[in-house]
Order: sequence, then structure tokens, then C-alpha cells
Amino acid sequence: MKHRLGIWFFLGSEIAVFGGLIACYLLYRFRHPEWGLQAVHTLTGIGAINTVVLLTSSLTMILAHWFVEEDNFKSAANYLGMTILLGIVFLLFKSYEYHHEINQGLVPTKSLFWGFYYLMTGLHALHVIGGLVANGIIWTGLRKGFSTHRIESVGIYWHFVDVVWIFLFPLLYIASSGGAQ
Repeated sequence: MKHRLGIWFFLGSEIAVFGGLIACYLLYRFRHPEWGLQAVHTLTGIGAINTVVLLTSSLTMILAHWFVEEDNFKSAANYLGMTILLGIVFLLFKSYEYHHEINQGLVPTKSLFWGFYYLMTGLHALHVIGGLVANGIIWTGLRKGFSTHRIESVGIYWHFVDVVWIFLFPLLYIASSGGAQ
């Protein structure tokens, strides 16, 4: 029970961090309509693929949790393994994206948009890595046949990371649709 309360306190602080960044981003965005025009240089297709990857990873996380509740640790480990693989796929696409953007000269110092872009997506990627570590620990326990009901807390965290991406994707990749004419 303590770990449930702990995860909610932790997520509250994370909401404050990402919420503050998103609020600052939006404040600047609304004051400078030309801001969104810089988003045309993001790789929207890869961002969309990554959105599907993370949403699919949420489904596999739900299934892993469900199988733990059913005491089917082998199936839980399989679905959690899929969650981990999807998280790695997300990071590989993100790495490719960063590589492409940096080669195009789209670096954090190019503009405030790119500074926010790298700050928010980089912080999100660090949270994905943290989720992968936590999922890996749970996965190891499941593979050994241990009942690990902490998967619920890790699942809540993983879903939070996915929800953050659901906010970041339209703000950073599709922002150009509201740009100045």
C-alpha cells in the first residue's frame, strides 16, 4: 500500500515538472505565432510512429499486469518483455530523430523552440529509460516465477510516461498547423 501512495506523490511532482515546461512552452507559443513554423522541421512521421509504439506498450503493460493478477507469471513476463522492447524501439526512433535534426543544424541553441523541443523530449526519454529499468527489474522477477505485485506501480508510471508523450507530440510536432501565415 505504501508503494501506491509513493508512486502517486512521485507522479505529482513529475506532473508539476512537465506541466511547468508545457505551460512555459504554451505561453511563448501564444505570444509568438511564428513559433509553430519551426515545427515543420520535426520528423512528424517518426513522432507519429513513436506515438503508436508507446500506446501499444501501454496495452502490453496492461496485459502484463492482468496476467500477474491471474498468477500467470510466464505470460506476464512475455507481455512485460514486449513492453520493454517497445520502449527500446521508441528510444531508437528518438535517437534517429535527434541524429537527423542535429545534422540539419536543428540544435537547442538554434531557437527557443528547439531548446524546448530537446529539453522536453530529452526529459521524456530519460523517463522512458527509468521506466525500462523498473520494468526490467519486474521482468527479471517474473521470469524467476516471483509474484511481483509492484508491477501496478511500475505500470502507473509507464502509463504516465505515455500520457506525457500524448501531450508532447501535438505540441512539438503538429504545432505548425496554428503558425502565422
